[in-house]
Amino acid sequence: MKIVRKIIEETDVLIKSDSEKAIKKALKSIEENRRLLKIYLRNHPLFFYSLTPIPAASNAPEIIKRMVEASSKAYVGPMASVAGALADLALEEMIKEGAEIALIENGGEIAVNSKIDINIGVYAFNSLLSKRFGFKISQGDCPLGIGTSSSKSIRALSFGEADAVTVIAENAAIADASATAICNIVKGDPKKAIQQGLNLAKKIDGVKGAIIVKGNYVGLWGKIPKLLWINKGFSSSLMLKL
Repeated sequence: MKIVRKIIEETDVLIKSDSEKAIKKALKSIEENRRLLKIYLRNHPLFFYSLTPIPAASNAPEIIKRMVEASSKAYVGPMASVAGALADLALEEMIKEGAEIALIENGGEIAVNSKIDINIGVYAFNSLLSKRFGFKISQGDCPLGIGTSSSKSIRALSFGEADAVTVIAENAAIADASATAICNIVKGDPKKAIQQGLNLAKKIDGVKGAIIVKGNYVGLWGKIPKLLWINKGFSSSLMLKL
């Protein structure tokens, strides 16, 4: 088993696999799709700044099409799905290479397809629940996308108040965009805010389940991988960081 972490400009990626060739393919995919994304953004600057869905140009590369599809389902701007879309495309290259264990974590968004169990923890900033729970991803859950968003993160724009919104979806792009959308509406009274967020999760096509943490309250909905509750804090090397 190999774990590689690499920073590619603004992209901080962690890759876990049984195949070194698959890891190289994943890194090449991220580098190439970042290159195509930057070219597209230079020619279509509104795509970068829009906070609502925006169509892709007819000649848009695949990375742009994935972002448009995911953001349209969650009704957020396309950049809300960029990390997840990059992870999805890299995962697909790893699968083509024959990797039996393939996991991409890109800025807190995860794309995974594995024949062995993988434990993933959730970091929820100042909440007492931070590092106290996570998931056990099994082969039956895969392929899978996991996205996490937080109003407390300085790395992402959020209009809500959730400590953490973690979304389980059919791919990482949808999970990424949906986590942003849900986090944006989690405001006010914790119980009511969490229920409002879960109601939105139910309406987004491609979302399988969601977990919302606000203060010391947590709400769950849908098909979620086996939950891990840890009394002394999560000790896994892989944490959904924001």
